[in-house]
Amino acid sequence: MSNIFTRNEPSQSDKAEPQKPVEPVAQAPVKHPSSPAMAQASAQLITPSPSPQPAKGVSLISRALKITGQLESSEDIQIEGEVEGDVRAAAVRVGAGAKVRGTVSGDEVELSGKVEGKIEARKVVLTGTAHMTGDIIHKDISIQSGAYVNGHLKPEYSKTENNG
Repeated sequence: MSNIFTRNEPSQSDKAEPQKPVEPVAQAPVKHPSSPAMAQASAQLITPSPSPQPAKGVSLISRALKITGQLESSEDIQIEGEVEGDVRAAAVRVGAGAKVRGTVSGDEVELSGKVEGKIEARKVVLTGTAHMTGDIIHKDISIQSGAYVNGHLKPEYSKTENNG
Protein backbone atom coordinates (compact mmCIF):
# COMPACT_ATOMS: atom_id res chain seq x y z
CA MET A 1 0.00 0.00 0.00
CA SER A 2 1.49 3.36 -1.00
CA ASN A 3 1.14 6.45 1.09
CA ILE A 4 -0.02 9.44 -0.96
CA PHE A 5 1.23 11.94 1.62
CA THR A 6 4.92 11.09 1.37
CA ARG A 7 6.98 11.41 -1.74
CA ASN A 8 10.48 10.04 -1.86
CA GLU A 9 11.13 10.61 -5.54
CA PRO A 10 9.84 13.38 -7.80
CA SER A 11 7.09 12.20 -10.12
CA GLN A 12 7.29 12.48 -13.90
CA SER A 13 5.01 15.51 -13.89
CA ASP A 14 7.35 17.32 -11.45
CA LYS A 15 10.32 16.71 -13.77
CA ALA A 16 8.50 17.85 -16.89
CA GLU A 17 7.22 21.19 -15.56
CA PRO A 18 9.27 23.63 -13.49
CA GLN A 19 7.78 24.67 -10.17
CA LYS A 20 5.56 27.76 -10.41
CA PRO A 21 5.83 30.37 -7.66
CA VAL A 22 2.93 30.31 -5.27
CA GLU A 23 0.66 33.33 -5.74
CA PRO A 24 -0.91 34.85 -2.64
CA VAL A 25 -4.61 34.26 -2.31
CA ALA A 26 -6.75 37.28 -1.46
CA GLN A 27 -8.76 36.61 1.63
CA ALA A 28 -12.13 38.09 2.37
CA PRO A 29 -12.16 40.36 5.41
CA VAL A 30 -13.32 38.82 8.65
CA LYS A 31 -16.79 40.05 9.49
CA HIS A 32 -17.58 40.76 13.09
CA PRO A 33 -21.32 40.41 13.62
CA SER A 34 -21.18 42.73 16.62
CA SER A 35 -19.60 45.55 14.61
CA PRO A 36 -20.53 46.00 10.92
CA ALA A 37 -18.57 49.27 10.86
CA MET A 38 -15.37 47.44 11.86
CA ALA A 39 -15.96 44.87 9.12
CA GLN A 40 -16.38 47.67 6.58
CA ALA A 41 -13.23 49.40 7.85
CA SER A 42 -11.32 46.08 7.59
CA ALA A 43 -12.53 45.66 4.02
CA GLN A 44 -11.25 49.15 3.16
CA LEU A 45 -7.82 48.31 4.62
CA ILE A 46 -7.53 45.15 2.52
CA THR A 47 -8.99 46.35 -0.78
CA PRO A 48 -7.53 49.34 -2.59
CA SER A 49 -9.69 52.47 -2.56
CA PRO A 50 -11.03 53.71 -5.90
CA SER A 51 -10.65 57.34 -4.80
CA PRO A 52 -7.33 59.10 -5.33
CA GLN A 53 -4.85 58.78 -2.49
CA PRO A 54 -4.09 61.97 -0.57
CA ALA A 55 -0.74 63.66 -1.06
CA LYS A 56 2.02 63.10 1.48
CA GLY A 57 1.42 65.05 4.68
CA VAL A 58 -2.37 64.83 4.32
CA SER A 59 -4.47 63.09 6.96
CA LEU A 60 -7.37 61.21 5.35
CA ILE A 61 -10.70 60.64 7.06
CA SER A 62 -12.09 57.86 4.86
CA ARG A 63 -15.71 57.25 3.88
CA ALA A 64 -15.90 54.43 6.41
CA LEU A 65 -15.20 56.76 9.35
CA LYS A 66 -17.56 58.84 11.45
CA ILE A 67 -15.74 60.99 13.97
CA THR A 68 -17.27 62.85 16.91
CA GLY A 69 -14.91 65.41 18.41
CA GLN A 70 -12.39 68.06 17.46
CA LEU A 71 -9.79 67.46 14.71
CA GLU A 72 -6.65 69.57 14.65
CA SER A 73 -3.55 69.20 12.47
CA SER A 74 -0.56 71.35 11.57
CA GLU A 75 -0.74 69.78 8.10
CA ASP A 76 -3.64 69.15 5.70
CA ILE A 77 -6.81 67.13 6.32
CA GLN A 78 -8.93 65.49 3.63
CA ILE A 79 -12.39 64.41 4.78
CA GLU A 80 -14.34 61.78 2.88
CA GLY A 81 -16.43 60.52 5.83
CA GLU A 82 -18.42 62.30 8.55
CA VAL A 83 -17.17 64.61 11.29
CA GLU A 84 -19.30 66.00 14.08
CA GLY A 85 -17.12 68.66 15.65
CA ASP A 86 -14.67 71.39 14.70
CA VAL A 87 -11.90 70.83 12.15
CA ARG A 88 -8.74 72.95 12.05
CA ALA A 89 -5.76 72.38 9.73
CA ALA A 90 -3.43 74.16 7.31
CA ALA A 91 -5.76 73.14 4.47
CA VAL A 92 -9.05 71.27 4.74
CA ARG A 93 -10.69 69.49 1.82
CA VAL A 94 -14.21 68.16 2.30
CA GLY A 95 -14.97 65.54 -0.39
CA ALA A 96 -18.19 65.26 -2.39
CA GLY A 97 -19.72 62.57 -0.15
CA ALA A 98 -18.41 64.02 3.12
CA LYS A 99 -20.33 65.79 5.86
CA VAL A 100 -19.08 68.10 8.63
CA ARG A 101 -21.18 69.56 11.46
CA GLY A 102 -19.08 72.26 13.12
CA THR A 103 -16.57 74.97 12.30
CA VAL A 104 -14.06 74.26 9.54
CA SER A 105 -11.02 76.52 9.68
CA GLY A 106 -7.65 76.76 8.03
CA ASP A 107 -5.57 78.77 5.63
CA GLU A 108 -7.46 77.16 2.73
CA VAL A 109 -10.80 75.30 2.75
CA GLU A 110 -12.19 73.48 -0.29
CA LEU A 111 -15.76 72.25 0.03
CA SER A 112 -17.26 69.67 -2.32
CA GLY A 113 -19.50 67.97 0.26
CA LYS A 114 -21.71 69.30 3.03
CA VAL A 115 -20.91 71.61 5.96
CA GLU A 116 -23.42 72.62 8.61
CA GLY A 117 -21.69 75.25 10.72
CA LYS A 118 -19.12 77.86 9.82
CA ILE A 119 -16.08 78.15 7.56
CA GLU A 120 -13.21 80.46 8.57
CA ALA A 121 -10.36 80.58 6.04
CA ARG A 122 -8.14 82.92 4.11
CA LYS A 123 -9.11 81.18 0.85
CA VAL A 124 -12.42 79.32 0.39
CA VAL A 125 -13.39 77.29 -2.67
CA LEU A 126 -16.93 75.95 -3.03
CA THR A 127 -17.15 73.47 -5.90
CA GLY A 128 -20.32 72.76 -7.87
CA THR A 129 -21.32 69.97 -5.46
CA ALA A 130 -20.82 72.03 -2.28
CA HIS A 131 -23.69 72.39 0.21
CA MET A 132 -22.97 75.03 2.85
CA THR A 133 -25.35 75.93 5.66
CA GLY A 134 -23.81 78.65 7.82
CA ASP A 135 -21.57 81.68 7.59
CA ILE A 136 -18.31 81.86 5.65
CA ILE A 137 -15.62 84.19 6.98
CA HIS A 138 -13.00 84.64 4.26
CA LYS A 139 -10.47 86.85 2.52
CA ASP A 140 -10.72 85.23 -0.91
CA ILE A 141 -13.68 83.12 -2.04
CA SER A 142 -14.55 81.19 -5.19
CA ILE A 143 -18.02 79.73 -5.71
CA GLN A 144 -18.61 77.46 -8.69
CA SER A 145 -21.95 77.16 -10.44
CA GLY A 146 -24.19 74.63 -8.71
CA ALA A 147 -22.88 75.27 -5.18
CA TYR A 148 -25.53 75.82 -2.49
CA VAL A 149 -24.97 78.43 0.24
CA ASN A 150 -27.45 79.29 3.01
CA GLY A 151 -25.66 81.80 5.21
CA HIS A 152 -23.67 84.99 5.12
CA LEU A 153 -20.42 85.62 3.29
CA LYS A 154 -18.20 87.81 5.48
CA PRO A 155 -14.95 89.14 3.97
CA GLU A 156 -13.47 89.68 7.45
CA TYR A 157 -10.80 86.99 7.71
CA SER A 158 -7.93 89.44 7.22
CA LYS A 159 -9.39 91.82 9.84
CA THR A 160 -9.45 89.12 12.56
CA GLU A 161 -6.01 87.96 11.47
CA ASN A 162 -4.43 91.46 11.59
CA ASN A 163 -6.27 92.75 14.66
CA GLY A 164 -6.44 89.54 16.71
